[in-house]
Amino acid sequence: MKKEVFDLIVIGAGSGLEVSSAAAENGWTVAVVEEGPFGGTCLNRGCIPSKMYVHVADVMRTIQRASEFGISAKATGVDWPSIVKRITGVIDEDAREIEYGNRHTKNITVFKTRGKFIGKKTLQVGDKIITAKNIVIAAGTRPSIPPIQGLDTVPFITSDQALRIKKQPKRMIFIGGGYIACELAHFFGTLGTNVTILQRSDLLLGREDGEIGTKFTEVFSRRFDVRLNTNTKRVFKTGNKIAVEIETKGKNSVVTCDTLMVATGRTPNTDVLDVAATGLAVSKAGYLEVDEYLRTSVDGIFALGDIAGKWAFKHSANLEAAYCGHNLLNPKDLVAIDYAAMPHAIFSSPQVAGVGATEEELKEENVKYAKGVYEYKNTGYGAAILEKDGFVKVLMKRGTREILGCHIIGPYASMLIHEVIIAMKANLGAAGITQAVHVHPALSEVVQRAFNSIEKP
Repeated sequence: MKKEVFDLIVIGAGSGLEVSSAAAENGWTVAVVEEGPFGGTCLNRGCIPSKMYVHVADVMRTIQRASEFGISAKATGVDWPSIVKRITGVIDEDAREIEYGNRHTKNITVFKTRGKFIGKKTLQVGDKIITAKNIVIAAGTRPSIPPIQGLDTVPFITSDQALRIKKQPKRMIFIGGGYIACELAHFFGTLGTNVTILQRSDLLLGREDGEIGTKFTEVFSRRFDVRLNTNTKRVFKTGNKIAVEIETKGKNSVVTCDTLMVATGRTPNTDVLDVAATGLAVSKAGYLEVDEYLRTSVDGIFALGDIAGKWAFKHSANLEAAYCGHNLLNPKDLVAIDYAAMPHAIFSSPQVAGVGATEEELKEENVKYAKGVYEYKNTGYGAAILEKDGFVKVLMKRGTREILGCHIIGPYASMLIHEVIIAMKANLGAAGITQAVHVHPALSEVVQRAFNSIEKP
């Protein structure tokens, strides 16, 4: 079979499209390989639709708390089909527009099918074979399915299906207590689904700073049935329900549901692509190994996004795409990627956001640090919104007042974190926050006061 030859092949139509677009604008012939809807995981199965659903839950949460502010209010019902139709309609239209744009862009050829390496820099795409001197792999990850006894005998969903359920579950069990489970538990649970979360460790959001994880677990446990230190032993059908046998601190029990969701992490799609066929090196976990320029072990092949195993955020993938595009088009002027002050946020209730090191990481690395903590409720706006649990925690290097980390739990955490990100990126130190004039009584004062509360070195 004759090979079609391109200057560049981009595998994955998420952040990789930034690279394909730049290359096409520079006159390169580009093949874009994507078997699913365009826009990647973020648009179709991740951050965009999940946040649209989360906002629905936030609106309901406002109604539920109305009496605390002296207002009599009650939600009289949930139009589930309408919610799903509105959100999926927006997402699907965006995906179609992105695909249409690529199909009608000069120098870009779209292959709407799965790609698989069959030789050095050579892919089978449907009934065609394509090759290129340069390849960018941005094929992402997929939900990881744990080896739980009986899981292959019962229906279950992952985040791939959770955002398109046509009927609201009455009772839902989440296996896993990370950010995906907690965001979706907030959505389903707030709208009336009876939610149980099964978590192996003693905290939800185990990768967060310990104090943040502890407070989040406390707050979430007030709202939902959270089973900590719990192992899922097996699952099985019982009548028209799904039963989950669990072990909690040596005691066995069974919980049932009509919808079982598995949220136990992600696995890279390197096996689906058969990257070994083109000689690419992968880590023990299966992620592509890349250097500081996002180059893989094979000359001319770059990787970015989740499949590269550095960070698992859309904003980090976009950052990598910008560097990858530059390095691909300017091989004599390579620029190492700068991940400094890489933030993250969890859009649950309460929200969580962080940037930099956790206190546990600093202790493990024997870094001398000072800490400051300030609670929302001790600010004017925090009192106005009756926020009793939220706080800002900051970590500073002793002697230099360099910001090492900041962690926030509470309303608008995903927005409040940004002034700290800027201060860290610009190397302004704690003074970049403490000496800046903050609007009074805006909620951002909680960040400034956290920095002012840092114990003196």
